[in-house]
Amino acid sequence: MSPSSETAHGQRLVIVESPAKAKTIKGYLGPGYIVEASVGHIRDLPSTAAEVPDKYTGEVRRLGVDVDHDFAPIYVVNADKKSQVSKLKSLLAESDELFLATDEDREGEAIAWHLQQVLKPKVPVHRMVFHEITKTAIQEAVANPRELNQRLVDAQETRRILDRLYGFEVSPVLWKKVMPKLSAGRVQSVATRLVVERERERMAFRTASYWDLVGTFGTGRTPADAANPETFGARLASVDGKRIATGRDFGSDGRLKAGSTNTLHLDEQAARQLAAALEQTAFSVRSVESKPYRRSPYAPFRTTTLQQEASRKLGFGAKRTMQVAQKLYENGFITYMRTDSTTLSETAIAAARAQVTQLYGADYLPDAPRTYASKVKNAQEAHEAVRPSGDRFRTPAETGLTGDEFRLYELIWMRTVASQMKDAVGQSVTVRVGGASADGRDVEFSASGKIITFHGFLKAYVEGADDPNAELDDRERRLPQVAQGDPLAAERITPEGHATKPPARYTEASLVKELEDREIGRPSTYASIIDTIIQRKYVFKKGTALVPSFLSFAVVNLLEKHFGRLVDYDFTARMEDDLDRIAAGEAQSVPWLKRFYFGEGEVAAGAAAEAGNGDGDHLGGLKELVTDLGAIDAREISSFRISEDITLRVGRYGPYVERASAVEGEPGQRADIPDELPPDELTVELAEELLAKPSGDFELGPDPVSGNMLVAKDGRYGPYVTEILPEGTPKTGKNAVKPRTASLFKTMSLDTVTLEDALRLLSLPRVVGTDAEGAEITAQNGRYGPYLKRGTDSRSLTSEDQLFTITLDEALAIYAQPKQRGRAAAAPPLKELGTDPVSERPVVVKDGRFGPYVTDGETNATLRKDDDVETITPERGYELLAEKRARGPVKKVAKKAPAKKAAAKKTTTTKTTATKTAAKKTAAKKTTATKTVTAKKTAAKKTAAAKTTATDEG
Repeated sequence: MSPSSETAHGQRLVIVESPAKAKTIKGYLGPGYIVEASVGHIRDLPSTAAEVPDKYTGEVRRLGVDVDHDFAPIYVVNADKKSQVSKLKSLLAESDELFLATDEDREGEAIAWHLQQVLKPKVPVHRMVFHEITKTAIQEAVANPRELNQRLVDAQETRRILDRLYGFEVSPVLWKKVMPKLSAGRVQSVATRLVVERERERMAFRTASYWDLVGTFGTGRTPADAANPETFGARLASVDGKRIATGRDFGSDGRLKAGSTNTLHLDEQAARQLAAALEQTAFSVRSVESKPYRRSPYAPFRTTTLQQEASRKLGFGAKRTMQVAQKLYENGFITYMRTDSTTLSETAIAAARAQVTQLYGADYLPDAPRTYASKVKNAQEAHEAVRPSGDRFRTPAETGLTGDEFRLYELIWMRTVASQMKDAVGQSVTVRVGGASADGRDVEFSASGKIITFHGFLKAYVEGADDPNAELDDRERRLPQVAQGDPLAAERITPEGHATKPPARYTEASLVKELEDREIGRPSTYASIIDTIIQRKYVFKKGTALVPSFLSFAVVNLLEKHFGRLVDYDFTARMEDDLDRIAAGEAQSVPWLKRFYFGEGEVAAGAAAEAGNGDGDHLGGLKELVTDLGAIDAREISSFRISEDITLRVGRYGPYVERASAVEGEPGQRADIPDELPPDELTVELAEELLAKPSGDFELGPDPVSGNMLVAKDGRYGPYVTEILPEGTPKTGKNAVKPRTASLFKTMSLDTVTLEDALRLLSLPRVVGTDAEGAEITAQNGRYGPYLKRGTDSRSLTSEDQLFTITLDEALAIYAQPKQRGRAAAAPPLKELGTDPVSERPVVVKDGRFGPYVTDGETNATLRKDDDVETITPERGYELLAEKRARGPVKKVAKKAPAKKAAAKKTTTTKTTATKTAAKKTAAKKTTATKTVTAKKTAAKKTAAAKTTATDEG
């Protein structure tokens, strides 16, 4: 009997995570059901010590975990969720049944468990699970609930405690030894190390140069057609039986790899000599090798492959992909998007096969349905593959979706349908062309071709590639129909030079793949991990590439030298295995946590072995590691030698290069490193160039009024002038005196600025005069350039010189003009790039206040330092706009604090006076609305504070 039939006339409360999900499900359940959102987690470990109940002290208060009593977690209801919890309790009090309908993975199971713990229901409780939000799926989930899976809850709780211990114990070490406000995490630190190691490989890389020949050969047959071309290209393969060296034959040191004894390395001179010796050579076909070509469909999407393809095809970052997928899932368009599975249900297979027949015809439908086995170890995220929802797939045109949601749905739909189509088949051909050079050397050229005779699934979908030079699966290369012994004429033989390239930096897509291949972390968390290391400024994006900052070099250096095991790839993967064993009931949580935190020990090791954790070779001792920090030399950790006398240092205010003084005891020479300079571009030559630039304090002379020395300096935000205050001048407290400072004009430089210039700059703002009503008008230099100010009314000036020359009459004339609410007449664009694939609007490059930027009329994105107006490509322009859209609009902080208090009072009154049930419900809604707004803002402040304290997420 279903739960609903047991209480046919009662009210059922269904709790999901998000309001959007609640809205969709509510439409499927009808009367008798109240569907409400928990709005994510309602309870968690405390973010700061201030949230911990007063009865807890010491380490428990700092960590939020009682490590001495079986690692008992101290859970607190999130400040921004207290009003929502009150609302849920009120709704539960009027309900006869409770359905916990959170997501089916570990995190969803944990949210359901926390809801049960906090709400303390006295009515029957059911766990309602589904992997798609359709009417059929929801009704089946209501009719067939299950119990809470305590193993999944324990596994998630163990992960949460582990990540808290890692983050809250290791992050303070970074604060003390590298820089305040940094963070460490079980997976984020390993991901950062991967990016740093790739940059180290690029820095150590030495380019090798190699040459070969490219020939164009003609068959002499006419007429030719597309199926049987007259000419074809082939590349030099061997000389006298020795294979011509290619890029893969060289190591990262620029030399041929060991074992390349039968390889010939051609330089430019040798290649040109060989080309000249082949000018009169008679060539012929030496062999033709034909093989059948077959390519099977790609498996349906799981979380990571969806992120990778969305990056390659749509230019989406992992975070953006998951945000869009979340909306599609919550609105009933796709199945659950956090999954390790590539399996399709029988219903989904039937829907896909029906669509293949409908759209492509029966010739493209295989006789038997295709099944796909998951390649992910310990796949646990339940569910099917990511696919269109329902027992009949809506085509993209039928969804009514637009923008990002349409594009991602289309990608998922195409991949799913293609997975149930026939193989692509054809022929691959290799032709070897040979001849003898004038000096007697035997040479062979090689050409390969591919003909697809039946495209199969490639009609619907072709997978992208991380390498922009890679050939996609649907690309054909046709060769002429030739046979062994056929004579060929060399129409052209051209020497070509090549150079080996350093390993490519990770993109979001390739980093996701690397983490999954190494079995580090859970695929469902990769998007948040990548977002975290970008937000922490450990990594920044240059185009689509992930570039490590110099700060990340210092952090990884410390972790490798003093916490090596914590950032070891195998160790992190084995931890993941252990956590999966806990989820499967094969290991116990507390003994495992004891080993990780306190170390092995005879007792701990024995208990761990009994608990199923007998492989005690990789756990133990975090507490001891973070206790003895004396061996960590903070200066050494953050120093990296560039040359014999130049060192890169990562300081508290950013990275800089330093040359030690030749005189002992004297300060050395320093220069700041430009923001977002890729580490592999900091060469000895660039360091010398930075150090050669004017830096330090340039004394300009004393101020004739105050007598204070005026100096010019080069700061991180540009050159400026300031004054040196006398010794003993208070710098803090109520009587603190701040030195006057002023940025140099754009027309000034450090090596030309004079005392007179400094005095003029420091005289700003200048009083121009007063208007007829007595309001003072001043000329000021601000962040956005020179301007006039009268009360709260500001007007821009056209040049910096006007700050000193504009008269009162001229200023009044400017104020007499209507204030421009927008910009002045738009200047013509600097460059036109074409139509943006997302907004479908024309994209142009314009010159703005902060320099050139790309815009489609809706979104603006400033060009980066490495972008140039003349050379920027349309693809780069679209990429910048896509990144800007992914970041979303800048959030503005509301300033109406008094209004919140008034609203709160009003709400309280309403709540107090309400007596009837209906009135209670109305009051609850008003209270929730008001409290939620206030609580969210308060929580946002606390969250920001917590982030500067420590980060404990993986």
